[in-house]
Amino acid sequence: MIPAAFAESTVAREGDAGAAWLAELPGIIEDLLARWGCTVDGEVAYGQVGVVVPVRDAALKVSFPHPGNDHEPDAFEAWGGRGAVKLYERDDARYAMLLERAHPSTLSEHDQDVVTIAGVLHRQLTIPAPDGLPRLSEQADGWAEELRKDDAELDHPLPAAVVDAALAVVDDLGRNQPEILIHGDFHPRNILSADREPWLAVDPKGHVGDPAFDAAIFLRTRAYHLFVGGLLADDLLRQLRAESGQFAEASGIDPERIGRWLQLIAVQSSFGGRRHGFGRARGGSQLDEILRLIDKLAVSWTA
Repeated sequence: MIPAAFAESTVAREGDAGAAWLAELPGIIEDLLARWGCTVDGEVAYGQVGVVVPVRDAALKVSFPHPGNDHEPDAFEAWGGRGAVKLYERDDARYAMLLERAHPSTLSEHDQDVVTIAGVLHRQLTIPAPDGLPRLSEQADGWAEELRKDDAELDHPLPAAVVDAALAVVDDLGRNQPEILIHGDFHPRNILSADREPWLAVDPKGHVGDPAFDAAIFLRTRAYHLFVGGLLADDLLRQLRAESGQFAEASGIDPERIGRWLQLIAVQSSFGGRRHGFGRARGGSQLDEILRLIDKLAVSWTA
């Protein structure tokens, strides 16, 4: 029932705690299937932190117990199916949910109108935040401290003005954010095709914050997609600027705020990539090429 690749990645990331959870996972799934009267109807799928069991007319998702997954059901509950899959049942102690079933195809596999589709969908998700959710602004002090530490310790080519601009974003936008529910991990792979609506969001973090942050996360992922697609750096940057405006128009978000968040995220990614690499590029020439692109993005978006 548990895909081998998911088990291997969970143990590699979580160690003994991951192995212990995996040993319990089949029993957890069987218990929830019985409790919620579900019949398995397809192959088990998985993401980075959880498995999804297709059941008749729904999907059972069970995630590794981690604070980053605490508020996913709260976000689904607040949206009530508006722009996201519906939440039918929840078991917070076991990080489990019974959700509206969607198709495995994601917006990242769609060729046309990707940015407009995402922007229109995000407009639906932009609602007042319910009580009890973590605020993205609570991360601002940590962001600033990490930026200064990385700037001092890493060998990087970013001018001081670029790092200062990122720190200004933390001060100007990061510390005082609107009381809006944001997805927190809004990118094309977290947007699935569905029957009730053409596209629905999945896998939210459920934070209170600035909708422009979600837009910047989406555009960061688009930058990598365009890079893999073979666009040269200057062409890629022009395309990304066009897509930023496109997303802003479709979502109703201030384009200047999107650009400033994107600049901060680019600087963070530049430093993070130098410390840890990226999931698909831990070292070598590909990492160097990605870092050069991110550095150009950080400089290009500096006000």
